[in-house]
Amino acid sequence: MAKKEQKESLLKFPCDFTIKVFGIASDEFEATVLTIIHQHAPNLSDRAIQSRQSEHGKYCALTITVHVNSKEQLDRIYQDLSAAKQVIMAL
Repeated sequence: MAKKEQKESLLKFPCDFTIKVFGIASDEFEATVLTIIHQHAPNLSDRAIQSRQSEHGKYCALTITVHVNSKEQLDRIYQDLSAAKQVIMAL
């Protein structure tokens, strides 16, 4: 139990947190991810989002820095991203 408490204390909320999301490169992928993020962090700035295509353009990686107020908010973001069929992986 002490390890879990110690692990949860590594982040101090509120804070800025960077999320990486991977999927098949498409407008639908980016729109889905941004819709999910905006649901949980409505004040997201366009400057907080970086997009990078894989070498052959099949995959896309989005790096998004969000301001989160709690672990619960961050957990909900990851749950919704993981549930989206367009998302291959969220880190």
